[in-house]
Amino acid sequence: MDAVLLALVSAAFFGAMPVAVRFALGPPLVPAAVGALFMQIATFAVLCAAAVVQGGVTLSGIAPFLLAGAIAPGLSNVFITLGIREAGSSRASVAFGTAPLFAVTIAIVAFDERPGVAVLLGALLIVCGGIALALESERPQHVRRLGIAFALLGAALFALRDNLVRHLSLDSDVPSMTAGAVMLAASLVVTSAIVAGARQRVVWPRVIVARWLVPGAFVGFSYVALFEAFYRGTVSIVSPIVATESLFGVAFSAWFLGRSEGVGRRVVAGALLVVSGAVLITAFR
Repeated sequence: MDAVLLALVSAAFFGAMPVAVRFALGPPLVPAAVGALFMQIATFAVLCAAAVVQGGVTLSGIAPFLLAGAIAPGLSNVFITLGIREAGSSRASVAFGTAPLFAVTIAIVAFDERPGVAVLLGALLIVCGGIALALESERPQHVRRLGIAFALLGAALFALRDNLVRHLSLDSDVPSMTAGAVMLAASLVVTSAIVAGARQRVVWPRVIVARWLVPGAFVGFSYVALFEAFYRGTVSIVSPIVATESLFGVAFSAWFLGRSEGVGRRVVAGALLVVSGAVLITAFR
């Protein structure tokens, strides 16, 4: 039961993140990379604290996690922030939920995995969910297709990260919280490089910075709950529950943002299809 509750907490915190980002986006408008940097600082702080509590901090065997963190949340968070800005939190949440589809595709193409019938059915459900979202006839003015594309790219980067971690660190003895903190350290380097390369100012009023630290803390708490859930339960139990994060994202968007998000039947249907597909993939992969 502890694993189930922790997995639900992880999904809820990650589902709350896009809504918090919507509030953080302004006004005034903060560049996506700068916002992602602020978020990652908060996530890094949460995971460092968790690593100290967990104990066993080590630098041995961290190379795969440095690579993984550079990809996601390093690169992915920038696209995720852009996705939320351009498409809104509810639709971006549905797009994030397609990550298992990308993960299976990468596993088949790059790692020669052979999925079963349940996994293929899950992939089909995710595709149907994406179609339901794409065929939405009436959207709020702030929703742009480009935002959904950004969110999908962020999901694909997360899927690539997960495949790399799975195949490069199967025998790792690095404690889970240390691995998480290392990944965030790598992501901070990548995002800082993006901000510096774009010559974007990082000097913002404290109230603006604080608004961005909230979604970053949500992601940190989501990771902590996820790692603890895996410690107490099997992947087949935890992963399908965590896959419900898109439903939490849509629900929180409708609750806290109301009519501005325009959460209609197609968005809800898309979320249900995507989550159903994600649950099948994570349960039977």
